[in-house]
Amino acid sequence: MENPIGIDVIILSYAKNDMLKQTTLAGIESLMASEDPAKIRFNVIVIESNHDLKAYQYPSSETIYSNKKFGYHRYMNIGIKHSGNPYICLCNNDLIFHKNWASEILRAFEEDPTLDSASPICSIHHPPYGVPLNSGVHIGYEVRKEVTGWCLFLKRDILKKTGLLDEQFSFWYADNDYAKTLEQYHIKHALVTTSIVDHMESKTLKTLDQEAQLKITARERFYYEYKWEGRSYLSYLNRLLKFKREMKKQSRLRFPKH
Repeated sequence: MENPIGIDVIILSYAKNDMLKQTTLAGIESLMASEDPAKIRFNVIVIESNHDLKAYQYPSSETIYSNKKFGYHRYMNIGIKHSGNPYICLCNNDLIFHKNWASEILRAFEEDPTLDSASPICSIHHPPYGVPLNSGVHIGYEVRKEVTGWCLFLKRDILKKTGLLDEQFSFWYADNDYAKTLEQYHIKHALVTTSIVDHMESKTLKTLDQEAQLKITARERFYYEYKWEGRSYLSYLNRLLKFKREMKKQSRLRFPKH
């Protein structure tokens, strides 16, 4: 009997309330029920940002509480370096895994050995955008179409070409950077529409207020435009400085000193 195929599944979680903790738990439960463990073995690593839970270990997984400042790519890299299977899946915590999702991606890899990266389809997100389930393997690099940043499945070997994820991206534009990196290194990526993983749409992000979301997104956008769209480094620094000044100004207006 052959040994099961090992897949490292790295999940980022910020269970600052019970609803978000239950979201992570539901994702892990659906993951572990999705495949025959005799054929596929998931090595689940949860990087949990709520240190108040420090004694807690999520079931069927290893839970890591990092002392490093949060960054989406920084925390994913912690999981990547902490694991060693030939396949890696980078995941949000707000996912529901359907039966045989991983088997279908592995089948796509087997049928096309030049395919090194993939995303599963989301039955909630994709059909309204004209991408039906079971419609084949869609090669491409468009974010939220072929590249679904909430679930990225890759061969570990591609990291020998690309290096680890760029830790300048702490949250937003991380999927855009991944897509651009694949294109730069001519690494083929596809949406596998027989592999279904449903995304419950950024439940953690929605708990942040508008100002916090703006802070997360603006710096990432400035850096992305510098890295991939030809803006100078000086322009990036100037825009970042102006943004910080504006945020401080808005904060003083909202919370004036008495």
